Amino acid sequence: MTIPLSVLDLAPILAGADSPNPATQSFRNTLDLAQHCERWGYRRYWLAEHHGMPGIASAATAVVIGHVAAGTSTIRVGAGGVMLPNHAPLVIAEQFGTLESLFPGRIDLGLGRAPGTDQITMRALRRNLDADVDQFPQDVLELMQYFAPAQSGQAVQAVPGAGLSVPLWILGSSLFGAQLAGALGLPFAFASHFAPQQMLQAISLYRRNFQPSSQLAKPYVMLGFNVFAAGSDNAAQFLASSMQQAFVKLRRGTPGRFPPPTDNYLASLPNADKFLLDQVLSCSAIGAAATIHNSITAFIERTGADELMITSSIFDHQARLRSYEILAEVARDIAKFVP
Repeated sequence: MTIPLSVLDLAPILAGADSPNPATQSFRNTLDLAQHCERWGYRRYWLAEHHGMPGIASAATAVVIGHVAAGTSTIRVGAGGVMLPNHAPLVIAEQFGTLESLFPGRIDLGLGRAPGTDQITMRALRRNLDADVDQFPQDVLELMQYFAPAQSGQAVQAVPGAGLSVPLWILGSSLFGAQLAGALGLPFAFASHFAPQQMLQAISLYRRNFQPSSQLAKPYVMLGFNVFAAGSDNAAQFLASSMQQAFVKLRRGTPGRFPPPTDNYLASLPNADKFLLDQVLSCSAIGAAATIHNSITAFIERTGADELMITSSIFDHQARLRSYEILAEVARDIAKFVP
């Protein structure tokens, strides 16, 4: 692979699941996907923190990371990300210090400042209602201090955590995250898979303002990218309709469990919803192997990404596995075409 490919998973809870606890199957699917992607050569497997979402099971992100790391052996496992304003930095340092102690050299910690939920749930999460996303830079610095070697007389320490090398990433969908990641000398992951509007501007700002740090000597950009790969372009378009439905429902304020695909979904939508999907899912590749190859190569050339974080939100688990497998096969040929 010219650049590494990684996986972003929301542990989807599927519509129609009739078990007493449908999240159980979600976590089984997550581990199975991670084990396959490890064999196929993906670099890292990240899970995202969302709360109160009927179709997402990864709310207790650190717990699910432990589940995946325990069932794999080489792939890096991490958070993409932890929404730091929801938590005390010390708690996150202890959680990820624990994970790093259990799975040395395999844990990543991506940090975001969005709530990962609606305003009412956010208030339930943040028991201190004075918590403010504007404190995010200070919270990141506090977290970094907990991972530094403990100093003599230091009153508050993360145990485990102090002195451990847990790579930190700044996540973002705006210029704020790009500026912060550059100033702190941290790798930057941009959420172009659902919020691509400021992607190129954010990449440029990050690279221009980057200050080398003890963690990172030069800028490193990872970009989110949707892939829906199948045996034909039409089959892939059918699979992608689940994600399209989920986005439309979310923007209408009616999120639910992850829906099954449906034929000709785009044709059934009003123009406003079509425009929405064109905007939010513009960083996507949908099709057979050749189509995926062309789309992803063009995206790499346009952005100069150092790594891609791939999300394939597909209802059928076997079809989802196959999508990641097709991309892994395609990636072996990309080196011929990317300068």
